[in-house]
Amino acid sequence: MVKIIFLDIDGTLFSFNTQSIPVSAKKAIEQLRRKGIKLIIATGRALCDINNLEGIPFDGIIASNGALCVNSSGEIIDQHYISKDNLRKLAKYLEEKPFACEFSTNKGNFINFENDMILTLSQLVNIPVPPIDVVSQIIENDVFQIGAFIDESTEKELLSDVLTDCESTRWHPIFADFNVKNISKATGIDRFLTYFDIGREHTMAFGDGGNDISMLKHVAIGVAMGNAGDEVKKAADFVTGAVDEDGIEQALKYFGII
Repeated sequence: MVKIIFLDIDGTLFSFNTQSIPVSAKKAIEQLRRKGIKLIIATGRALCDINNLEGIPFDGIIASNGALCVNSSGEIIDQHYISKDNLRKLAKYLEEKPFACEFSTNKGNFINFENDMILTLSQLVNIPVPPIDVVSQIIENDVFQIGAFIDESTEKELLSDVLTDCESTRWHPIFADFNVKNISKATGIDRFLTYFDIGREHTMAFGDGGNDISMLKHVAIGVAMGNAGDEVKKAADFVTGAVDEDGIEQALKYFGII
């Protein structure tokens, strides 16, 4: 029996095409709540960027790909920061080979400069462009996650030589998210299972991006959206319809949860 469900936001719960949550998903969530099934938001977004839940009730949030977990009251129940050593290495690297970065910190989000890719992402997820600051000042804060607007070859170089205590995931081709190694949506799931005293056999998750793979593999029932990439679908137990095809409702009905 499913007792707790973990839901990605962008491309899963929230449609980029309509810039809204499908009515079918809202109704399905109402049914889940009436059954007492807990709902956890699991996203790559920073906590301060979660602005599109449209009043949907939730029992907790896994933000920044697992780097920050909070309960429904906003109380921090887990957090993980990128090491200062790695941050200093990145600052030095950026002096020689600059590229745009977004830093999710305990003081909010910051970027080192603005470019077309940052503007594209801002428009896609409908969030303001963060303030610009120099990297040496930004990394004085505690950093949960770095979004680097780079290609895959630079991503590999950073993991090998600079952000050596981190791992990366992508949910959009124009950037990679860097988080502390071995921290992911899956570790966020474990934190909430301990918090609510629920076994992993009672879990379900929905996702569509590369940063959802660990989550879909970790739960009892992993559901990939129809709009997900092939690697995400391979990691799932079930592939449902796309976000714009009532995918969440379809899967919940298929498994007899609603």
